[in-house]
Amino acid sequence: MAAYQAHYEKLKDNVAKYETVLDPLICKEVELTTMNDDMHFVFCDFVYQVLLPFFRDSSIRDVLGAENTISSSDLCYQTSDLEDTVDESILPPSGVVPFHGISLYASPLCYLYDDPIILFNIFKKLYTRYFYKLHNLCPHDEENILGLSVLFEKILLEMEPNLTHHFLSNGIQPIRLVFKWLFRAFSGYLTPDQVLHLWDRILGFDTLKVLPLLAVGILAFRKNNLYQVTTTSAAEVS
Repeated sequence: MAAYQAHYEKLKDNVAKYETVLDPLICKEVELTTMNDDMHFVFCDFVYQVLLPFFRDSSIRDVLGAENTISSSDLCYQTSDLEDTVDESILPPSGVVPFHGISLYASPLCYLYDDPIILFNIFKKLYTRYFYKLHNLCPHDEENILGLSVLFEKILLEMEPNLTHHFLSNGIQPIRLVFKWLFRAFSGYLTPDQVLHLWDRILGFDTLKVLPLLAVGILAFRKNNLYQVTTTSAAEVS
């Protein structure tokens, strides 16, 4: 625990001393998602304390490997006097590009932990083990977002062939209805307790394949309403 604390404190100190060109993007992400979410807005400060150090943590790039991260020698920090936890030749040091919705991977965890150090490390473990796959196209991993999308369509066709036929005959692509659920691991679409129960099953089964299973289950539960719609926009609100 002492090592985790020391590592986090070093990253936190770097956040306080130096600003990166990505910091405003990260802050805007929190404002647009966590701050505008009725169930998570009270945790904005905690999410800042997770994401700002997270994108400075070069050990994440080491864990995920080059094929799952990005690097650029053309972008650098605004100062060259950096702590040794940050690789100044790569921006972001973590190798993870900030994207809209990443704060929703951290927000539900705030219901479980009120210690920023524990929260940061739990988020880091979940991201480097599971969540990075949800915006990753690595062909060697069947649980990347494309693989999960294909699995969803296969399960839907097998379990609900009539519903699938209804969708396709009306020009509705089923994956368009659920892709955002998969991409965010349902965070922001289910209540926090439901999200945490879902993530607990991801941990228990050690797989993201529970996400397309749940997506199929939701469509099956709503199929009586979905049979009544003939457009994608109508299906999204049914």
